[in-house]
Amino acid sequence: MAAFFYEKVVSMKIGVIGSGSWGMTLAMQLLKNNNDVSVWFFDKSQYDEATTTHELKDFLPGISLPIELEFTMDLETAVRGKDVILLAVPSHVVRLTSGKIKPFVGRDTILVNVAKGIENDSLLRMSQVIQEVMGDANDRRICTLSGPTHAEEVSKGMPSTIVAGASNIDTAEKIQKIFFSDTLRVYTNTDIIGVELGGSLKNVIAISAGVLAGMGFGDNTLAALLTRGLFEITRLGVLLGAKEDTFAGLSGMGDLIVTCLSEHSRNRHVGFELGKGRKLEEILSEMKMVAEGVKTAKSVHQLGQKMQIELPISEQIYQVLFEGRSAKEAVITLMGRDPVEERHSIK
Repeated sequence: MAAFFYEKVVSMKIGVIGSGSWGMTLAMQLLKNNNDVSVWFFDKSQYDEATTTHELKDFLPGISLPIELEFTMDLETAVRGKDVILLAVPSHVVRLTSGKIKPFVGRDTILVNVAKGIENDSLLRMSQVIQEVMGDANDRRICTLSGPTHAEEVSKGMPSTIVAGASNIDTAEKIQKIFFSDTLRVYTNTDIIGVELGGSLKNVIAISAGVLAGMGFGDNTLAALLTRGLFEITRLGVLLGAKEDTFAGLSGMGDLIVTCLSEHSRNRHVGFELGKGRKLEEILSEMKMVAEGVKTAKSVHQLGQKMQIELPISEQIYQVLFEGRSAKEAVITLMGRDPVEERHSIK
């Protein structure tokens, strides 16, 4: 690759809360950029594997973990005195985890979320959950990283792009600088609402893409899903306060494409197995990693009812996941909707 001239920042102390594939990949990225990085483990067996073999075969097969990374199972050690805390836990435990780290978080510490989901019932985005739990944490301290970035590829140094979304541009730029490298290009966006919603809502559409593939449908059907799915995401996102343009970017269209098409996509995998006729409980019981779109589908269903907005694709996936509707019935319902004029913009 060509020479890399991006100016590095002063080394920072960073705590990564969560040792799954994405958390560990980002920890290695931060270490590569000369930061002091600690990774917190919840699972003792994974901690033992990482400390003794410097591998995590279930999460990052074939990747050697740098010996310079510090591993710990003590939350206070991972959090206290850090400049940045990276929350790399599933969306449904962000609230619980935020509460546990709260006593150790410094007043000026930046909190970075990488979970892609909308909390059930409260219908809050992850940055909102973190802010609510922290109490004194204003939105100037909170950032969300989102975009088309599978850990399996970023960890191998494949060129990738991501967005640092924060309502405060200074915060976004700080996070941009600590992650930016010759293999990971980081953009900023002050529309954190759109960045978070794009990353969350696309997971529901990705389950749909998997369903279609599992049923044996081809490129025409997938293209239709991606196009109408993006419109559906945009329509709901703007209604919730996001900027329409955000969904044409990396955290919208970009993330939608990679999650709907990639063999690495957990959400697509869930849909693929559903499309073949398997039961959701059986599919999830076999998975070692979390498919965020399953729980988010419930939140999107709740949002549709609350906002009184029509979300045809998301609603059909909700019905397939939780109401016993067959994939075939869902497709028939979507294809049988009344004919309308095509629209690309919600304006």
